[in-house]
Amino acid sequence: MGRLTAAYGQAIAAHRAARTHLDAARDALRAPAPSTPAADPDLLARLHRVGTALATPTPGTPLTRRPVPVRLGEAVTAGGGFPVLVPLGAGHHLAVDADARNPAVAGLLRALVLRLLATAVPGGVRVAGLDSAALGATFGPLRPLLDAGVIEAPATSDAEVAALLDAAERHARQARQADRPDQDLLVLVAASVPSPREAARLAALTHAGPAAAVCVLLAGWPAAGPGEAAPPLGGTTPLRMTDRYARVGDPPDAPFSADGSGLAAPVILDGDPPPASVAALATHLGEAARRGAGVDFADLLPPRRWAGSARAGLRTVVGRAGREPCTVSFDDATPHWLVGGRTGAGKTVFLLDVLYGLAVRYPPTELQLYLLDFKEGVSFTEFVPTGRDPSWLPHARAVGIESDREYGVAVLRELRRELHRRATVLKRHGVTKLADLPADTAVPRIVAVVDEFQVLLAGNDPIARESVNLLEELARKGRSYGVHLVLASQSTTGIEALYGRAEAVFGQFALRVALPGGGGVLDPLNDAAATLPVGSAVLNTAAGAPGANTLVRFPDAYAAAGELTRLRHELWQARPAGARPPSVFRGYETARVEDDATFTGLRPGGRRPLALVGRTVDVDGTTALFIMDTAPGRHLAVVGTSPTGAEVLRAATLSLARQHAPGEVTFLLAPLVAAADSAADDTLAALTAAGHRVERLDTAGVRAHIGTLASTAPGSAGPPVDDGPAGRSPGSTPDRSYLVVFGMDAAAGLLAETDPATFRSGHDDLRTLLRQGPGHGVHLLGWWRGLRRLADDLGGTQNRDDVACLVALNVPGADLGLHLGVHDLAYTPRADRALLVDRHDQRVRLIVPFARDEHGTDGQE
Repeated sequence: MGRLTAAYGQAIAAHRAARTHLDAARDALRAPAPSTPAADPDLLARLHRVGTALATPTPGTPLTRRPVPVRLGEAVTAGGGFPVLVPLGAGHHLAVDADARNPAVAGLLRALVLRLLATAVPGGVRVAGLDSAALGATFGPLRPLLDAGVIEAPATSDAEVAALLDAAERHARQARQADRPDQDLLVLVAASVPSPREAARLAALTHAGPAAAVCVLLAGWPAAGPGEAAPPLGGTTPLRMTDRYARVGDPPDAPFSADGSGLAAPVILDGDPPPASVAALATHLGEAARRGAGVDFADLLPPRRWAGSARAGLRTVVGRAGREPCTVSFDDATPHWLVGGRTGAGKTVFLLDVLYGLAVRYPPTELQLYLLDFKEGVSFTEFVPTGRDPSWLPHARAVGIESDREYGVAVLRELRRELHRRATVLKRHGVTKLADLPADTAVPRIVAVVDEFQVLLAGNDPIARESVNLLEELARKGRSYGVHLVLASQSTTGIEALYGRAEAVFGQFALRVALPGGGGVLDPLNDAAATLPVGSAVLNTAAGAPGANTLVRFPDAYAAAGELTRLRHELWQARPAGARPPSVFRGYETARVEDDATFTGLRPGGRRPLALVGRTVDVDGTTALFIMDTAPGRHLAVVGTSPTGAEVLRAATLSLARQHAPGEVTFLLAPLVAAADSAADDTLAALTAAGHRVERLDTAGVRAHIGTLASTAPGSAGPPVDDGPAGRSPGSTPDRSYLVVFGMDAAAGLLAETDPATFRSGHDDLRTLLRQGPGHGVHLLGWWRGLRRLADDLGGTQNRDDVACLVALNVPGADLGLHLGVHDLAYTPRADRALLVDRHDQRVRLIVPFARDEHGTDGQE
């Protein structure tokens, strides 16, 4: 009982003491303004003049190397008032113990933001705010600045606050790494401190120093709860709020007091700036911000064309980092680039900026370009001649538009051969690097750009494996031999062919370019690309490691289309004498035999006729052909259900016709299937117009002529024919005969029948013709719509060499490999592609088969 009585007495005493303190506090608050010792009127006048002068913003003042005095309000003394200023910027900050829900604090923060914006160089201050306590209301009166893009929208949710602090910390790291006197100042305005965790991060920013280029305005400090100590601040002026006044503590490095008590006079804080002033400043800075943020394509170009030397490397301006041009290089430090970005992030625009920048700086004798695009687009179309514009970029050597993977491998093989050639040159001169060659030895540097390179490495087939091997070799050796790679992609992860080898390949790519959504090219701990806007990129020269980032804005090359056209024409007109246009592979384009250079150059009198069937998928786009000589098996079989088979026969027949004078050869055309009628009719009309002897056959005629041709004696290769356009007499035989059958499988029934007198079937005669015909000048060109039917007509796979020339269309790779006896044949049929197989020359090539523009592709897909 005694213990309870004692506790009750202590509680009563504590309550009475608390009431006494509360009454005293209320009396103090109701008292008139505190008086200060009488001050010298002259001193107050001087303070007023100096403070007013210092508080007047001087536009263009840098805020990152030296702090600037910024007005808070008016000090109150018995003899008058004077402006109170505190240092901000250059590592100096402000902390208020009340948050912005206090109207006086909110007005002060808005006034400070306006004064810092008016003081700095236009565009030299970025303002970012967080206001979770009032959901952004603190920044409402500054809406004109937000609409003008001068300040950023405040963060109000936990996720937005965390992202804002992440961005502020990145800014501080990048600023310290750059260490530039004109670095943009980030003004971070915390209208309230959401939690102790955010308080610790804000406090850390105040300790970052002047080089971090961050100024923190803290309201609601300390933010720690009962029993918790607030994190210590660095370089911060404290401000304590009372009911009517504010008490200003000692600024860092320039205290008001000797004992740490701060300014001895209370301060009436400045209120909100007039709305008209906010609107006027927003208009002024908005125009400056738009001018400063915009990067023109002309800013990337040098004053003189082709004035650069590539001996030590290649350099070009890609955009602007802050207010300064950003230059990147292909040299020993950054020999190769890895570029990442999602669809629509601006990869193509960035690459065009780079390519035009290089092409203007270096002449074609110093720079060559190999350009591959694996997406369904036209990224590099403007670098090649077209029907509308004959100009081309004179530096371009090979350009692939919607490239096939096989074309990409062919380009990489060509680059490897170039490495070997350059190695020989370097050994001959006794040097190990391109830069050490004698000045009179001209060896241009090569930049090979592969856009959407992950398509080239898709899957784990022989093409992908060879591509990885070639890329690794080029990446390792290219530095010394002046061959530089640029690999661009939406993603560099999940590429099966790179499993276990990604570091061996990508480890050579020192320069990483991360566009929006392309953070995968950076180190996993480097999230600098997480919030990039379109038109900007993070450049990292340390293979993506944190701390080596540069934020760059680059121009939209497409927006300067007219300027690009003029520039390309200027470079084209200045091309060296004898310069050739680049080799171009257009993956979407139909190959026409009439446009082929080999076809147009064919003339009668050649020793061995050539049957042209398409264009090879290689660097030079060479003509795909077969030699129709006297070796057994020199016949052409086109296999597949696609009507393109008839088009291939048409091209082969017309090309053979150009190599014979009228009357020297007979063409026996047999359109046996409806799908071939158009191609057969066109072929017949072209041969007739050229004056050749032509006979049209049906199925029975095919059977009869095969028997006749098979029984022809040496020296009498052709069958008896009627009088034709060349005027030969009936029964005479020309020197050569070509039996062209559109739909050979349609004759299978008649060929299977046996002659009751001779006991020979049509298949027997066909196989005799296939073996002996070429030696007598007789060749069969046939389209079989099924591989099984071809094998049956040949008499099994053991006779497959009797037709040594094969063009496979939409035939499954496994079936084709079984027919050819090749167990690892890598072929995936697709539209407007075919596989050329020459069993005599051991050639297997992917080709674009010749066809007319209007031909159908039914059955090819």
